[in-house]
Amino acid sequence: MSLLTRLLRPSKIAYAHCDGPCGVYDPASARIAAEAVLSMEKKIAALGDGQDAASVNTRTRFIAIKEQQAEVAKRELDILWHDYFKPEHLEKFPNLHDMFWKAAKLCSKNKTEQDPANGEALLAAIEAIHNMFWASKGKDVPFVRVS
Repeated sequence: MSLLTRLLRPSKIAYAHCDGPCGVYDPASARIAAEAVLSMEKKIAALGDGQDAASVNTRTRFIAIKEQQAEVAKRELDILWHDYFKPEHLEKFPNLHDMFWKAAKLCSKNKTEQDPANGEALLAAIEAIHNMFWASKGKDVPFVRVS
């Protein structure tokens, strides 16, 4: 058997719970991104309607950061939803799919609208997912917000 054949067709099959080794998943990255979204929402609201060049430039930067971080949060939630949580988790968390779907929609809402309440709602959704995630591991890990 050639080396190439052995590499492409290993003789032993390995099975994994998820795409990566256990322990690499954590909703904290989604929380951090959502905290940035909320921060930008608050900063944009505080700017008011100023139309001078400095205000417009600052608002534009804040919007870009908000949209980028909302996309990061959505990607991190998607990874948890599709790679970590498995069908057996649905028994313990029957609202799992609905919770993730609504959180992803909140990420999009934060990209398309400007309202700090949307950032607060996203953080609340991520907190619920955080609690579900750690409960699935049998741990009680507090959700700590920076803002």
